[in-house]
Amino acid sequence: MTRTMQPAVASGSIRAPASKSSMQRAVACALLAEGESALRSPSLSADCLAALEVARALGARVESGPGAVRVGGAPGALLSGSGELSLPCGESGLCIRMFSSIAALRPGRTELAARGSLARRPVGMAAGPLEALGARCATQNGLPPLRIEGPLRGGRALVDASASSQFLTGLLVALPLAPGDSILEVGGLASGGYVELTLDTMRAFGVEVERSAGERGPSFRIEGRRRYAAADFEVEGDWSGAAFLLVAGAIAGRPGGAGLSVEGLSLGSSQPDRGILEALRDAGARVEASERSIRVGPAEGELRAFSFDARDRPDLFPPLVALAARCEGRSSIRGVSRLRDKESDRAAALSLEFAKLGVEATVDGDVMRVEGAARRQGTVEEARVDSHGDHRIAMAAAVHALAGLGAVGIDGADCVSKSWPSFFEDLGSVSSPR
Repeated sequence: MTRTMQPAVASGSIRAPASKSSMQRAVACALLAEGESALRSPSLSADCLAALEVARALGARVESGPGAVRVGGAPGALLSGSGELSLPCGESGLCIRMFSSIAALRPGRTELAARGSLARRPVGMAAGPLEALGARCATQNGLPPLRIEGPLRGGRALVDASASSQFLTGLLVALPLAPGDSILEVGGLASGGYVELTLDTMRAFGVEVERSAGERGPSFRIEGRRRYAAADFEVEGDWSGAAFLLVAGAIAGRPGGAGLSVEGLSLGSSQPDRGILEALRDAGARVEASERSIRVGPAEGELRAFSFDARDRPDLFPPLVALAARCEGRSSIRGVSRLRDKESDRAAALSLEFAKLGVEATVDGDVMRVEGAARRQGTVEEARVDSHGDHRIAMAAAVHALAGLGAVGIDGADCVSKSWPSFFEDLGSVSSPR
């Protein structure tokens, strides 16, 4: 599907989308809990629907209703499950990496299948730790599908989390149900904020994990033979998705106007992408933040170039490039190495597609440098870009187009369903023609 974006002014008020990171973690904990959990303000993005389908396949009862998804937990069925089972993980990296450990609690064999871009994303980090903790694990040369045979028993394992913390999340969630206690020693932890989000979610379902500092990184002690408790859980607003709205307020808001207000975001969230506020302030945007809403408007003069370290928050790269493209001067964003194994080679896709928009974004080692220009300069009148099947590339192009001079067509725009199915409609609700 192709979407065409026209220049527009971003203003008004909108609620942030629900976080797929928060939602999927809650689905996993609800599956392992005794009783029925209510997941309120849920995300029904494609990734979250995949997580719900996996939970259902593992024995959970799932019902969707107004404002909530109800999940009837099935820890007993999971722990006693035998025979072979196939779990469809769609294109969700978190789903396949997190549920691999949960599926390993089963005594039987489980295959976790991938579709689309997920088939090219690495899952080999699962094998060593799962085998050290009592399960068997095989991959297709480090890629999906994942074939696992349990049960997970507990013990001690070294977890390399330098490429992703998602598999670590799965171990943390699953091991409280193992028959033995466990110690996880973690090396090279990436995106540590998402591990905090995992621990926060587990706590909401009644399970605590002991954390300490180790020589290589954090160490986690997990007591086995535990049970999760059903919870009434409010899914967090998504800082990753809201970052695009906040950038829209900065680059396409009316100078001197009230700006664009985004509601439903917690300033105390563990989500690392709340760091977008830091970049917006560094660029000179007007930012007013409270627990009720985040309001962002253009700078008094021109936005200015900024430097930002995105190594622990790589999903901010696309909105940061859209922001940098409208700043005066050269901005630097560190963390390119974290972009290789996303839905696309995100660094290459950003460089290629923003070049079509008249923006030079080049890679120098682990840094992307973006040659920005004032809003009135340095943009093409019309362009057509490709999403590369990557929801965040499509969103970045759409937000950038608001501050442009002419129509921008985005091919493959339906990929936004992965995280935010109503993105274009929601963005349109706070955009008015210039």
